[in-house]
Amino acid sequence: MAKQEQQLTELLAPTVEAAGYQLWGIELVRAGRHTTLRIFIDKAEGIMVEDCALVSREVSALLDVEDPIPNEYTLEVSSPGMDRPLFTEAQFTQYVGQKIEVKLTVPQEGRRKFKGLLTSFDGDMLVMEVDGKPCSLLFDNIDKANVVPVF
Repeated sequence: MAKQEQQLTELLAPTVEAAGYQLWGIELVRAGRHTTLRIFIDKAEGIMVEDCALVSREVSALLDVEDPIPNEYTLEVSSPGMDRPLFTEAQFTQYVGQKIEVKLTVPQEGRRKFKGLLTSFDGDMLVMEVDGKPCSLLFDNIDKANVVPVF
């Protein structure tokens, strides 16, 4: 996780949890001069639009006071959805045995994208079955990872 995303997670987690939700993860996306702060929240009963609105109000107030992002940005609050992004070691461990997609920061074996069954995770390395073969990926090299929904 990038340093600024980690700082935002530490800043926002208590507020999100005090509102009764789990902070699933944070994405800080920059596109030119535009920045989007995307906050994913979750709870056992699922997330409704009203939940996102409530967390958005709470988090907006905190961000206005703390001002951790120096330039203009758009705040989005969302559920992780069926193709939920994976951010933490605990989340990867939770999805062992399921199909995931991974995008690496630095290419490995000549590629950056991998899709397959997550067979194990030990904190430093995740092992996937990709195209019928085991593939070990360094956790610190993961740029983005998502669960592949099963219908």
